[in-house]
Amino acid sequence: MKRTIDEQIKIIGKGAAEIISLSELKEKLIKCQEQNKSLIIKLGLDPSAPDIHLGHAVVLRKIKQMQDLGHQAVIVIGDFTGKIGDPTGKSKTRKPLSKEQVLENAITYKKQILKILDKEKTEIRFNSEWLSKLNFEEVLKLATNTTVARMLEREDFKNRYNNNTPIGIHEFFYPLMQGYDSVALKSDVELGGTDQTFNILMGRTLQKHMEMEQQIAILMPILEGLDGVEKMSKSLGNYIGIDEDVTIMFKKVMEIPDNLIIKYFELVTDEHPDKIETIKKQLEEGKNPRDIKLELAKIITSLYHTEEETKIAIDYFDDVFKKGKLPEIVPELAIPVECNMLKEIISLLVKDNYVNSNKEFRRLVDQGGVQINQKRIDDLDNACIFNGDIIKIGKKKFVKIMK
Repeated sequence: MKRTIDEQIKIIGKGAAEIISLSELKEKLIKCQEQNKSLIIKLGLDPSAPDIHLGHAVVLRKIKQMQDLGHQAVIVIGDFTGKIGDPTGKSKTRKPLSKEQVLENAITYKKQILKILDKEKTEIRFNSEWLSKLNFEEVLKLATNTTVARMLEREDFKNRYNNNTPIGIHEFFYPLMQGYDSVALKSDVELGGTDQTFNILMGRTLQKHMEMEQQIAILMPILEGLDGVEKMSKSLGNYIGIDEDVTIMFKKVMEIPDNLIIKYFELVTDEHPDKIETIKKQLEEGKNPRDIKLELAKIITSLYHTEEETKIAIDYFDDVFKKGKLPEIVPELAIPVECNMLKEIISLLVKDNYVNSNKEFRRLVDQGGVQINQKRIDDLDNACIFNGDIIKIGKKKFVKIMK
């Protein structure tokens, strides 16, 4: 179904932190409609961290929504820029990646992003294709498009400069190279998180200097993780991975704070803005947030798993977390055969994200929040474990011990 320009803008704008500029976007959409063409949507990916979670997927879902409107995506794998590493948000110079690391990560990225994007409307390019061909004269000409003062307006560079932390000259070239990607692709739109504002606007700057039509910058908010405070991050353990087991994904969505329900609907689902407005009103009128979160968990889980798998996750959640039964399928933790005491495996439980720290595990024991085979543990120092034991940690985490 062909959407009107206003309807397209409503869908594209859903959840966006900022669009630069809305009037230019409207002009591009009108031109596309008149000429029966598609917008070229660019997304640059740093190939240093290929495990995609819902925080990374925010921009990918937005691109998918634009693909559903008939537009084309070009995913730029930064194999050349990866030799520098994006300095955004970094307090020191990043160690460059080897060619082998970049290519290995790129393969993983491709597999994951195509779980979200429309394969037929997605092109994957490597920016070494054009950046490696620039000669030194062309690089110097590229550098004339900005100033050191402009570069030092970036928060990360400014902080490092003020703290006398070294900044390599080559790092100043990262936003220039990312901007040049937009020139090489003649991109109409570039997406990124709000932390990428400087780099994306550099693309507009370079296109203007080269007398090209400037790309639209669509900046998406940073998604908080399960703690409701910090940016979603695997290192913080507050993430939901797109490749996670279906039961774990469903359970994790049910754990998000109530105040993030609408934000998750806007940023990690493809639901229409009108439906989200209805959900907002339901919450305002007193509908139980848990019921709405249940719908959210079904929607998010079904984006990455089959209908049958999602049904299994719903049944599992009902049995284990509503009716208090032990789950039929429990993740397994392999431990050394010589470990016979619960306290000896706390570090392994922390490593596999069953608990955040040794201190937190001991606190849960003190509060009666740890069970072995449905029996509460009160004395950690004398708690024994055997092969096949099921440990319950807190209200919602189960692990089966395997020696």
